[in-house]
Amino acid sequence: MTRIAPPALVHGRRLPNGWDIAAIVLVFAVLIGVVHVGQGTLAPLSSVQATAIHLDPAYLPGYAVRTTLRMFAALVASLIFTFTVATLAAKSRRAAIIIIPILDILQSVPILGFLSFTVLFFLHLFPGQELGAELAAVFAIFTSQAWNMAFSFYQSLTTEPADLDEACRSFGLSPWQRFWRLDVPFAMPGLVWNTMLSMSGGWFFVVASEAITVGNTTFTLPGIGSYVAVALRRSDLLAIFYAVLAMLVVILLYDQLLFRPLVAWSAKFRFETVQTAADSEPWMLKVLRRTYLVADAAAWLGERLAAVGRLRLGRAERTFASMKTSRVSSRLGDAVFYAIVAAAAGYGLWLVVSFCAAHLQWHDLWTCVIDALCTLARVLAALIISCAIWVPVGVWVGLRPKATKLVQPVAQFLAAFPANLLFPVVVAGIVAFRLMPNIWLTPLMVLGTQWYILFNVVAGASALPGDLKEVAASFGLRGFLWWKRLIIPGILPYFVTGALTATGAAWNASIVAEVASWGKTTLVAKGLGAYIALATVAGNTSRIVLGVAVMSAFVLSFNRLIWRPLYAYASRRTNLG
Repeated sequence: MTRIAPPALVHGRRLPNGWDIAAIVLVFAVLIGVVHVGQGTLAPLSSVQATAIHLDPAYLPGYAVRTTLRMFAALVASLIFTFTVATLAAKSRRAAIIIIPILDILQSVPILGFLSFTVLFFLHLFPGQELGAELAAVFAIFTSQAWNMAFSFYQSLTTEPADLDEACRSFGLSPWQRFWRLDVPFAMPGLVWNTMLSMSGGWFFVVASEAITVGNTTFTLPGIGSYVAVALRRSDLLAIFYAVLAMLVVILLYDQLLFRPLVAWSAKFRFETVQTAADSEPWMLKVLRRTYLVADAAAWLGERLAAVGRLRLGRAERTFASMKTSRVSSRLGDAVFYAIVAAAAGYGLWLVVSFCAAHLQWHDLWTCVIDALCTLARVLAALIISCAIWVPVGVWVGLRPKATKLVQPVAQFLAAFPANLLFPVVVAGIVAFRLMPNIWLTPLMVLGTQWYILFNVVAGASALPGDLKEVAASFGLRGFLWWKRLIIPGILPYFVTGALTATGAAWNASIVAEVASWGKTTLVAKGLGAYIALATVAGNTSRIVLGVAVMSAFVLSFNRLIWRPLYAYASRRTNLG
């Protein structure tokens, strides 16, 4: 029997080289950090309360490791959520009716307002252990990472080319095989960019999630977020500078070690039929490919994972007609399903109305609607400003791989920069120049929305097929015609995803941006965000519920009237197949 020699024997080298040693040291350093943090999560909860946060910069490396691992734990949870929930929404019409509105609401309403409830849940899940507080912090970061990843994956699944879909059916792939051979690879370029955006967005919630208050007790978890919170409380500008510097180092590290290789790897999944010029390989990929032991271990692991992806789980859809249900049974099922959904929504609406009616008057609802219209105007202004600036920039960057490499870490750092550190400058400027807060607090909302536009447009432009660009060049398309015939149809699905998530982020950011304070100066703009923020400070639960309900109604209406039709148009008219 003939034995096939493994690659290591073919090359005649089995001993580790210098690159192996460097890679193994790196792997062991990561494992030591994970084990150290893992041991810390098993400590008694009382030790967390007794531990003080030191502003000495010597503590920052340890804090950075703990914060980074929390963010990656939340990222793994977000990926699992994305692969399950977004797939269910894309594959099942009935599931999408429930899941998509819930995602719209969850990405828009202030999750921080519900943090106290989730903290109690996790603390009771692991009583007396630090693990409960750690999971609560990870959940808070998860709420800032999951939504745009889910929407990106959903958008990719709903815009898959029809010929690839038919190829999967003709090869008789089961749903599990199709998921790993078509769905995930086709969605990979956009998903990688939205994963980077999620990591950057998670930094904003790190500050709030690492200092958790339950009743009169505060649990301060060691990390950069709690370091920034203590520095802000003590007005220590030098400590804030050290924290920002540590953030920059962490972002550069995970960009070089993880995201840059991922962006280069995802480029091979672009849907094109011609060979485009190969981009230069990131140094991390070069290191890994020059190793012997690590490359063999990675190949062995990749083969095992590929075998899992080849498992024939589920029933293959070989033909179009055989899998269709009868029209009568489908209509009957739809009627039952819609009746159940309508009853559940009606019951929820009745609970909200009865709760608010017991404590509020009709004029409170009118005030809420007027405030929501003011916030809607700011959301539209923030969206238009973000699109006007970042769509051309994103297209320019996405079409130039060298520019992408330069812009990628800078954009990640700017997106991760805590916006509340800019509040003193904005408040001081508005007071000094006697400007109107109703207008000049709007730029604070732009800070939370613009990155969703930029990252998704860059992803769309990067995924533009090379054959389409060659055809456009051969026909001499320039100027407006180039945008109309090539760029806008090419990036439209990605732009819609970015605009949808940016809109949700703008509504969420209004709660912070419409009430800005620094020192003894507090500026309040008229709007629904300020209404909810002031009701939260006053502890008025009924007004918080009313404000969140009105905000949810506005977000759902806006998405139904604007973004869903655009989604349908993008999947119907700009499909690459």
